[in-house]
Parts: sequence; structure tokens; C-alpha cells
Amino acid sequence: MFRKVLIANRGEIAVRLVRALREYRIPSVAVYSDADRVSLAVRVADEAAYLGADPPSESYLRTDKIIDAARRHGADAIHPGYGFLSENAEFAEACAAAGIVFIGPPAAAIRKMGSKTAARQLAIAAGAPVVPGTETPVRKIGEARKTARALGYPVLLKAAAGGGGKGMRRVDREDDLETAMRDASSEAARAFRNDEVYLEKLVAEPRHIEIQVLGDHHGRLIHLGERECSVQRRHQKVLEECPSPVMTSHPELRARMGEAAVKIARAAGYANAGTVEFLVDRDCNFYFLEMNTRLQVEHPVTELVTGFDLVEWQLRIAAGERLTLRQRDVAWRGAAIECRIYAEDPVNGFLPSPGRITQLDEPAGPGIRLDSGVYAGWTVPLDYDPLLAKLGDGAATRDAANARIRAALSEYTVSGIRTNIAFFSDILEDEAFRAGDLSTGFLDKFFARRRPGPEPDLETEAAAALVAALHACKTPASPPPAGSRSSWLVSGREEMLR
Repeated sequence: MFRKVLIANRGEIAVRLVRALREYRIPSVAVYSDADRVSLAVRVADEAAYLGADPPSESYLRTDKIIDAARRHGADAIHPGYGFLSENAEFAEACAAAGIVFIGPPAAAIRKMGSKTAARQLAIAAGAPVVPGTETPVRKIGEARKTARALGYPVLLKAAAGGGGKGMRRVDREDDLETAMRDASSEAARAFRNDEVYLEKLVAEPRHIEIQVLGDHHGRLIHLGERECSVQRRHQKVLEECPSPVMTSHPELRARMGEAAVKIARAAGYANAGTVEFLVDRDCNFYFLEMNTRLQVEHPVTELVTGFDLVEWQLRIAAGERLTLRQRDVAWRGAAIECRIYAEDPVNGFLPSPGRITQLDEPAGPGIRLDSGVYAGWTVPLDYDPLLAKLGDGAATRDAANARIRAALSEYTVSGIRTNIAFFSDILEDEAFRAGDLSTGFLDKFFARRRPGPEPDLETEAAAALVAALHACKTPASPPPAGSRSSWLVSGREEMLR
């Protein structure tokens, strides 16, 4: 297949790729910056290459350094992971020019789908439904006002050259349009070096559902079903699952969305693994959103329910093999949920929480999958996305998957830094989540439901506390119920987290 593969990434995805390569007995080369010199990826890889200083612009975004490292280590292929250079057509072309295989789609497909406006045009030509909006960037405020009036408020301004919530602004009235357009363009320029934005009609409280596609270089393309990605904070996914709860009541929707995704991918000349993203409204109408021309963060969810290893197929397809899977070979069994574990503080506005991990207890057991990039003693740097790990699970039903992953979260301890582990426990226990009542506005409603009520009457609270204390003195303590967590263990963990 390949003689040696360099992994142009870091963190948990780099570790995931090292392990996949090891199954094929392909030596791996990790790359690292100063901050990642003793990272888990460097520890587990067969070889490692230094790129430069901590800022990504000096390390993980340097095409020249990465290509040079691949040459020096004798790697004949590069896997970009996700983020960084994974959707950079110039990087894919640089690999080809150096005689190195880029483990991903053709550069032409990346370029076609990299512009959101060009991707919309391609989707329309392929016969896929799109959200009403402009097919080209809007450059003047007069043009934007005219378009917004025709679409009807509220509208959404979006960056033409990227995603992830960058360069995105909701506009509810015309008076706010000029400021929003200026801010969106400025943010897009900083994030993507392209200030172009376009306008879409805002779909009220949609679900965000994506379809995994897989294709070879011989013309075969299939889909592997959906992932429900509606639980988002500031347009960033935090929890994903498969199947989407909406598929239970509308089983025909998967086939329709899958067919549309394959049409779009075929029109783009796509090969390898990719994801076509859609918005789904309350009436189960779906609209093309964008295509991610790479392996997704949440790909394990699909692997857990289909049994297919997406990284394995990425390697095989990049090596020129034919995709032997047919659409009829794909079946979805059970349910899977994944939580993105971040070094961040939910209590303080989800601020990043870099620092040294002093203790790490990771969950395990039947059906549990943990894709982690950290270890006890490692220092989480401030320079990169604070993703520590992805905790996933598979079970026979959605309720069983929910119960299993909640149990796993209760065993998960990361000391020395703040994390969002407890935040997921709250989400998974939420009645609306358990009922599958999801939309991209789910977390806003979740936070609103948990918002503190009116200021308490302090005198009444003090009196109640005094009564409770007197009662406790007269009442002998009873043992905790079977299966509950012991108070000394809970207090001990709280003390360590101070």
C-alpha cells in the first residue's frame, strides 16, 4: 500500500491515524511544534519530525516544512487529518508535485467545494435543494439590502470561503444589515483570508444533519448514512449521534438525503471520504449547506453503527484500490453517541483551560470508544483547539446508548484543568434531548431552562437551613442507596479539582 505515511496533524486525530497505520504495518511519522514535543502522538508514532514554533502559521500550516519532513523521512503519502491543511487545495497540489500521495480527495474537488457560493451552484446544478439565497458573494450594501428584502428577514450572512461559524451573522432587521455585513466580512478575512460573504434565508430552528459519503477513483460512490449534529454552541458541534432521531419517524428521509449527497459528490468529481451537510426544517424538507472535503471529527459515530473503518478505506482508496462496498452492503445497527471532551470551563463562558493534567482516569467497558490525545502529566497548550478526546459509545438503542455514555462520563476524571465532562451529563439527562427534540437552537433553550430563577429570600433560606441542621442532628445517618457514588469519593474528586 504505502511505504510510510506522514500525519500532518496533532492531538487525538494524529493518534487515531497512527493506530490505523499500525494495523497495516505501515510506519508513521508524526509532526510536532514546540508545544507538542512530548505529545501522545509523538510518543506513539514510529518517527517524529519537528516543524517549528507553537503558532500554527509557523508549524502545522507550513506546507513547505511538512513536504520537507515527508521527504526527509521517506514518506510516500501524507494524511492531513481534519483542520489545518486538510481542505487546502494548494497543499494537495504541493503533495502531488512532490510525488507524495495526498490521502484525501482530488485538489480539484477540494477547490470546487471550498467556495460556499460555488458549492451552492454545483448543488443546484446537481438537482439538490438549497436554502434560498445568493449564488454569488454580495459586495455592496445596496445589493445586500435588496436581496434581504426579497428573501425576507431574518437572513444569515455567511463567509464564502469557510465554515465553522466564522464570518456568520444573523440579521433580523434591515437597520442591522450594514454593521453585520462589515463584521462578517472582517471576521471572514481574518479566518480565511477572503472577505467575501453571501446571504441566505434563515431556516428557523433546523436540524443539522450530515451525510457521510465514500468514493473511489474508479467512479463508485456510496453513502454511509447520517449523523445528527444539531447540538451546537456558537455554530460549533459538541455532540453527535447516529441515527438521527428524526429518522425513526421518517425512515425514508435517509435514502433521499443520501441520494442527494451522492449526486453532489459525483458532480464535484469526489473521491475518498467526505461529508455533505444539510439543514432539515420542521416539515422534513432538507437543504444543502456545504461539503467538508475531509475526514470529520465525528467520524467514529458512523463507524460504530455501520462497522466500517473510514480511515482504512481512506488509505485503500488513496492507494488506488476499488471500493468494494455497494450501497446495499451498508446497514445501520443500533445507536451511537459521541461527546467532544474539551479543556474548557463551562461555568465561565467555556473559556479554554490550558495547563498540566495532574490525574487522568479514562472510562472503558463494553461498547465504549475513546479517541484521546492526552495523558497524565501532559500540558494542554493554549495555541490550539482545546479538544482532548472524543468519548463515544454504541448500544442497541438510543436510550441504551444514552445510559451507557452517561455511565462512562461518570468514570471520566481529568484533574489539573477544567473540562466540559459534567456539562455532557446534564445534556444527556435533559428531557428534550432524551425525547430527540433537537435543533441548532437546542443549547440556547437548554441554557434558558437552567437559568437561575429570581433572587432567593435570604431570611427564609437561613431559617430553612437551621431547621434542616437541627433535623440532621436528631436523625441517624442512613447508608447511601445501592449503586450511588460514595460521598467521600465525590468530595475527594471535588477537592482535587479546586
